[in-house]
Amino acid sequence: MGSNTTKTTVGLDENTEALLCYIFGWLTGVIFLILETQSKFVRFHAMQSLATFFILFVLSLTAGFIPVIGWIIGLLLAPLSTIIWLILMYKAFKGEKYMLPIIGPWAEQQIAKNSL
Repeated sequence: MGSNTTKTTVGLDENTEALLCYIFGWLTGVIFLILETQSKFVRFHAMQSLATFFILFVLSLTAGFIPVIGWIIGLLLAPLSTIIWLILMYKAFKGEKYMLPIIGPWAEQQIAKNSL
């Protein structure tokens, strides 16, 4: 579990850096996966951010090309994405290793695999 006093490769508190992994969705996930080499807590949140928001981005983009039903799906994805984004940032800042269904365990496996 993260601690707001633990420093990271970047020099920020773990919780702050974990929150920042979500700020610009999958983009900041990629950035922190590259920059952070020490904290598995931050790397987990970066991987979860990358996977979650890349999937939501692709779904939104794809939905835009489907007449009527796709547009409705796109309208539903926007508030859902915002709610997920806010929850993940809050949980990360509180030091929780909060895992979304399917994506969270996958992200944890990827981080464990790449730590060997």
